[in-house]
Amino acid sequence: MDGFERLDAPAEALPAAAVTGTVYGVGMGPGDPDLLTVKAQRILMRAPVLVHFCKRGKRGNARTIADAILRDPDRELALAYPYTTEIHPEHPDYVAALAGFYDDAAGRLADHLGAGRDVAILSEGDPFFYGSFMHLWRRLKDRFPVEVIPGVTGMSGCWTRAGTPITWGDDVLTVLPATLSLDILTERLRGTDAAVVMKLGRHLPKVRAALAEAGLLARAVYVERGTMAGERVVMLADKADDAAPYFSMVLLPGEGRRP
Repeated sequence: MDGFERLDAPAEALPAAAVTGTVYGVGMGPGDPDLLTVKAQRILMRAPVLVHFCKRGKRGNARTIADAILRDPDRELALAYPYTTEIHPEHPDYVAALAGFYDDAAGRLADHLGAGRDVAILSEGDPFFYGSFMHLWRRLKDRFPVEVIPGVTGMSGCWTRAGTPITWGDDVLTVLPATLSLDILTERLRGTDAAVVMKLGRHLPKVRAALAEAGLLARAVYVERGTMAGERVVMLADKADDAAPYFSMVLLPGEGRRP
């Protein structure tokens, strides 16, 4: 053929395109399974690999939310954190252990994805809002297709269950992790109209002190396990103790323009 390649070569002679699985970051919402989106449910029903984070020896909340849907444990892959609250997050040992944990987890998921299996990573609230999913997303996004299914955030579930509109008119909302120092928490609270303080746990006394220093304690609402079993809503000033589980937060509703 005068050195020219035949254009009618059979399809099987052409190189096959590589087929990989897709990474799905599935927002599981704040706790109530009825707040799962239709799309999230559809992904959970069909994905061959379902990944969820947990504390060693315990089930994670994201997996618990899915109890009403999932009935096939053979599809599940639990990723147990090496540390949760045992070491301060800024300690070098914590940072090194978590980095290794996410590297290893990404490698395990890459094996499934490379074999063409979709992987759904269950994420409490929304996957891109303080989520562990983001650490796997960062390690996998340039190698495999990714689709993120947004979810109702924990703070949205909490202010709804508390019956507390969080922003009015031109109010500025600030989201603060309770792990910040007392001085920074106080400064940020003074400089905003409305706030959500997350990751309470053992930091509740510090958050209470920051709100008092900023003159805002009377407006603060404490919500524990919002939308879940055992939900509790109380004004923070009326809460006699400083005990706070992981799934709790403080809301500071705005007082902005109201027509």
